[in-house]
Amino acid sequence: MLEFSQTQTPVLMMQPPGLQKLTEGEAAEVLAFLANRPLHTFVMASFVRDNGLTGEANRGHYYAYRNEFGQLEGVALVGHLTLVETQSDAAMRSFAELTHDCTDAHAMVGEWTKVGEFLDHYSPEASAPRHLNRQLLMERSQPMAPRELNDLRPATIDDLDLVAPVHAQMAFEESGVNPLEKDPVGFRQRCARRIEKGRTWVVTSNGRLKFKADIAGETPEVIYLEGIYVAPDHRGNGFGSQCLIQLTNHLLRQAGSVCLLASLRNQAAQNCYRKAGFKLREYYDILYFRYRGTDSDSR
Repeated sequence: MLEFSQTQTPVLMMQPPGLQKLTEGEAAEVLAFLANRPLHTFVMASFVRDNGLTGEANRGHYYAYRNEFGQLEGVALVGHLTLVETQSDAAMRSFAELTHDCTDAHAMVGEWTKVGEFLDHYSPEASAPRHLNRQLLMERSQPMAPRELNDLRPATIDDLDLVAPVHAQMAFEESGVNPLEKDPVGFRQRCARRIEKGRTWVVTSNGRLKFKADIAGETPEVIYLEGIYVAPDHRGNGFGSQCLIQLTNHLLRQAGSVCLLASLRNQAAQNCYRKAGFKLREYYDILYFRYRGTDSDSR
């Protein structure tokens, strides 16, 4: 803060650096901070735009780390999904310690270097995460001409019974937790909310799901896709990549680029995404914390 002496010379009053739970009035400041690296902060920024800083749909709380001048050095969402963006080691340490004490923490996603820094401060041997999966952040920013157009469309609530089991199975394969077993009502509500917001896209035929993709994060700069599914009998023939080309072309009218994560272990998915024009931008890690509370389900 600024104070003025009798000579009207501004004096900067310093304060102890530290953590602060964010409030709705600070949303503009947070979005400006996250906009410095839009390719790596799109999920946090999208949550703020969709849910505000204090909305229940965030399934956690937003925190700031401020230096002695009151300037942001870090922003984090700590909860079921933990996300951090930092400019100092002190901010990372504070967020790691805060997450370590959060019994609802399920997973963290971030650049492999930042996840490594986080773990340096987070995990004594007794509470190391259950497992960590290496991912490829892939991005496309230019339209492509698809060989053919499929019956791709936004899902409707009538598709919920097709979409939810597939998304749950994908979450189970990634994290080892089946959300339809841990929290069936809450998980279906979250799937329905995405559908109602127009963020789930599908191709169906005769009551079967052939292709699915979810918009998990959306900002003016970047749209992030997850939950990309191709029915087993349509894999390996270019169907999935053509659907993805078609969807990405549509989304590039709304944002500067579209990105997604591909597991380092899933070569078939990587090949599909490359055929759809996506290129490697960064290595990411997803780490899953050990169970310490009763909060349930994956994404």
